[in-house]
Amino acid sequence: MSALTIASKANQAETLPALLVAEYAKQSDPNVKVDIEFKDVEKLSSEVTSGLEFASTGKSTLKDSKDILHSFLENIKIRQGETQESVQEWIDRAGALTPTDFKSVEGPLLELDAHLTLRSYVVGYTLTPADIAVWGALRGNKVAYAAIKKGAMLNVTRWFKFIEETNSWIAPAVQSLNAHAQERKVAKSKEGANYDIALPDTDKGVVTRFPPEPSGYLHIGHAKAALLNDYFAHEMYQGTLICRFDDTNPSKEREEFQDAIFEDLALMGIKPDKTSYTSNYFQELYDQCVKLLKAGKAYSDDTERETMQHERMHGIASKRRDASIEENLARFEEMKKGNEEGVRWCIRAKMSVDNPNKAMRDPVIYRCNPQAHHRTGEKWKIYPTYDFACPIVDSMEGITHALRTIEYRDRNPQYNWMLDALDLRRVHIWDFARMNFIRTLLSKRKLTKFVESGVVWGWDDPRFPTIRGIRRRGMTIDALREFILKQGPSRNIVNLDWTLFWATNKKYIDPVAPRHTAVAKENMVTATVKGARVAPYTEDKPKHGKNPELGTKKVAYSSEILIDQADAQAFAQDEEITLMNWGNAIVRSITHSLNPLNRSLVTGLELELHLQGDVKKTKQKITWLATAGQELIPIELLDFDYLITKDKLEEDDNVDDFLNPKTLFRTETLADGNVADLKEDDIIQFERKGYFRVDTAFKHGEKAVMFCIPTGKEGKEK
Repeated sequence: MSALTIASKANQAETLPALLVAEYAKQSDPNVKVDIEFKDVEKLSSEVTSGLEFASTGKSTLKDSKDILHSFLENIKIRQGETQESVQEWIDRAGALTPTDFKSVEGPLLELDAHLTLRSYVVGYTLTPADIAVWGALRGNKVAYAAIKKGAMLNVTRWFKFIEETNSWIAPAVQSLNAHAQERKVAKSKEGANYDIALPDTDKGVVTRFPPEPSGYLHIGHAKAALLNDYFAHEMYQGTLICRFDDTNPSKEREEFQDAIFEDLALMGIKPDKTSYTSNYFQELYDQCVKLLKAGKAYSDDTERETMQHERMHGIASKRRDASIEENLARFEEMKKGNEEGVRWCIRAKMSVDNPNKAMRDPVIYRCNPQAHHRTGEKWKIYPTYDFACPIVDSMEGITHALRTIEYRDRNPQYNWMLDALDLRRVHIWDFARMNFIRTLLSKRKLTKFVESGVVWGWDDPRFPTIRGIRRRGMTIDALREFILKQGPSRNIVNLDWTLFWATNKKYIDPVAPRHTAVAKENMVTATVKGARVAPYTEDKPKHGKNPELGTKKVAYSSEILIDQADAQAFAQDEEITLMNWGNAIVRSITHSLNPLNRSLVTGLELELHLQGDVKKTKQKITWLATAGQELIPIELLDFDYLITKDKLEEDDNVDDFLNPKTLFRTETLADGNVADLKEDDIIQFERKGYFRVDTAFKHGEKAVMFCIPTGKEGKEK
């Protein structure tokens, strides 16, 4: 009995040949029994990158796709006119058809096209595992399959269709793999993000880290990294989370940012088990750099920055690359002194000059900076780069799994090179997509420019994507955690819409936000109410119609009320309307402005109460405020728009060209007297106007200031 296990997330160009050859073996010999199981992972073990595993009774488990295909070949009878060697050769050559970039696969495709001239089968005159393996590799490769569908190679296209049409069992086998992938997508969409990403070696313990640089405030992208590391460490594996401050650049770092990061993590409910600093390891990092220099794996360089960038881009070796070990060590000591000679130099890892992955082209690992460090003072004049320090400190601190955003993927080989060159323990890396939003910048450099140039009020500006900014706008921590964790550790890069973010928040605030009333002061209309009591009075009404636990509020009634101009303009003569929290009334008189330029402006109303009227039958249901029986509270309502006008800025876009000229909207209002009791950070709903967070509470003589909280329904960000 045999079992073939397939990672359904793996490259199908590698897994489909094995699946199809297994099915072919069963078709050829009814005595062949192979159980096929799909697993919802990218690879089945940490030791190999293959998405396959084949276990057979009495034999060792196979994990290499070629070995698995050759194993099946042993059980398949090769017909006369065909040779085992030629079939094996083409099974091996099928491996060249698995790369998913066209340049890599174009040559093997052209060779196959030439081979199939005047041939119906790859080997001999009947179907063999060679046809199945090659067909499966092409069908599983999206790039190659697209070329075949376009008919780019006549012989391959002819042969491909012939194999599929003359072997009816192939289509269901392909569908079984695709169906499993589809089921996974459907389940994921129903349940939210999938966290079963098969992190390796979790049985040995899990230690993750969140390594912020104390050079700015955390934004929503950092929040995702922090929450994912927290989730895997504390909720999924009951492990350890370390918060390590990457304080290796004294020119940018301040203790203010460090303290703010602590506060923001606490706000998000993240409690690291340990806090550390890269600066704690400056001596060890210095020693490791000396070790590289002595081993000839690093060198000192004084090439000017622009020249160095040009040389790295074009694969040109630095003139200093072959300096002697003694010279390099001497220059490193000059750097350590921070003198005039030292600041000219840097240290570069001696990785490669022309590696296709430009991150591997002799990156800088140490710089000289005489500026005092906010923790170590004047002790050090040299500082390691993040790319040098991070893998070393990860290994030294016992990090088992480094969860990093996908833009670091090209630097993963660099990360591993550092550890291997220094004989340090390797760390498992998992890449996840960073969280991008439309019309939003997450670049710390660009956000800093906005702050310094006065485009925004500061790092906690409600238009900013910082944790403090979105909190000040009215986002709740529970909603923030839910939204981010629902995105999960996916590697799919998408530009999210803020409407989804704020719709999640609405679920949390709507059931608990007390209801209040506000009327815009601009052109507000005074209405007399016939049938109202002569003396003003108040009644207790629930703060929330569906949540009695919020208590009651005082609603004032009087024979004169205030109404929004927009509502007044919508009334028709003798129309029956509903005054919310009171009852129906009939519009008996409408007075308009005498200004010929603005005749539509309503300047007065007369209403007649009709409390026996049916509120379900009225079209207009409006909010209002009594002018007597309460102290009306002045409130300034602020609403905001995106800072930039383009959904996604490209690399060569100038940010200044896409700055939104109008991002702040102010509305002066009067609100019911209950609003005087609200405190900073309280969240309420002004009925028919939206949800608001109190930014500045009301004080006698000073108006309150409230920020509009988006709900996900508006046409813009709000």
